[in-house]
Amino acid sequence: MCMDVLYGLHPVEEALRAGKRRFDRVLAARERRDERLEKLLAECRHAGVRISLEPREKLTQIARTAAHQGVVALVRPQEMLALEDLFAPDPGRANTARLILALDGVEDPQNLGALLRVADGAGVDGVLLTERRSAPLSPAALKAGAGAAEHLRIARVVNLVRALEELKRHNLWVCGLDERGTASYDQFDLTGDLVLVLGREGAGLHGLVRRTCDHLLRIPMAGKVSSLNVSTAGAVVLFEAARQRRAAAQPAASSVQNSAPRRSAARGAQKGLGS
Repeated sequence: MCMDVLYGLHPVEEALRAGKRRFDRVLAARERRDERLEKLLAECRHAGVRISLEPREKLTQIARTAAHQGVVALVRPQEMLALEDLFAPDPGRANTARLILALDGVEDPQNLGALLRVADGAGVDGVLLTERRSAPLSPAALKAGAGAAEHLRIARVVNLVRALEELKRHNLWVCGLDERGTASYDQFDLTGDLVLVLGREGAGLHGLVRRTCDHLLRIPMAGKVSSLNVSTAGAVVLFEAARQRRAAAQPAASSVQNSAPRRSAARGAQKGLGS
């Protein structure tokens, strides 16, 4: 069976932690002996994963890069979901309203990896990729994502427009990020069931995808450059959505807290921030 290659401490550690992948083996560089690598190898042994110590050059050959940080894992390919799997919220997250990230032809593996990392951090319920004209979940993309792909629900579709129309039928609004958009992202209500669509590097959204969107949002730019890199733009809007969703949940949380006995509140105040 064809194996996926994961390299770098974060991707291998997160794949092991997520428990969704079947490991064939982990290769560690003989030349690197430090606490962080030793901790990862101890976790691999505890999980019953085979480990072999190899020359660094062999790891570079398998990873096709010297940026492997002394560890390479051979794992079963990640299972791609169907569009239908994204209709319901991710049961592993606390979201009440659904938030899906759809990528319209992002081709750079570094951008893809960065967006997956952002999506995980912002609490999205799923990521929608296209089968053609988009970056694959390559070792480089997985390394750039620091293992975030292991914790995300990811689906691939042949036709993004049809997929967006189907998501609409399941009561999600589709918002595209476009420099020609009329609404500023931070003035738009991002708290409901929402699909955020990001376009290609440089060219942006395809015309038909743009016309399929219910709303087009823009990021106001104060400088001479008209737009941001797609992964940076995605981070700006997704974390604004996360901020709005936290703010919308605070009144309910505050009412529950205010109804608690006074002594409980006092005890909480004594513990301080970060407790």
